[in-house]
Amino acid sequence: MSERKYWLMKSEPYEFSIDDLMSRENQTTYWEGVRNYQARNFMRDQMKVGDGVLFYHSRVNPLVIAGTMNVASEPYPDPSQFDPDSKYFDEKATEEKPRWFLVDVQFTQKFEPPVTRDTLQETPGLEDMMVLRKGARLSIQPVTEQEWNIVHELAGVDPK
Repeated sequence: MSERKYWLMKSEPYEFSIDDLMSRENQTTYWEGVRNYQARNFMRDQMKVGDGVLFYHSRVNPLVIAGTMNVASEPYPDPSQFDPDSKYFDEKATEEKPRWFLVDVQFTQKFEPPVTRDTLQETPGLEDMMVLRKGARLSIQPVTEQEWNIVHELAGVDPK
């Protein structure tokens, strides 16, 4: 079995929040709509079932890590790319040659209170965390095991 990896996945909470994930059947959903090739490649090529994910609420004030989830499926083609009525439709994608992939994610825990970006910026050991880098706008980013553990320490919970 390969070593567990860690990720940060961003969502605007008015589109999809950690509370929305908690309310889903089996607290699981597919993570659709990624339309950046580097983020897609992380999902398609590197994510594995059981990987840990920090759920980041973006485009809100304050910006926060709201909790965690786990990768719950192997990557598979994002069906929204084939749906002309979807805002994620891609006319160049075909069933034979899909361009966009997704994974299912499952809720693990909610941080009460959430860990703010300001707290992340002030915490030793997180200086190189990708989400804190100027211009790092990827919706999916790798996280080191050390960063994963520090975030959980800030949240006052055990890493899962």
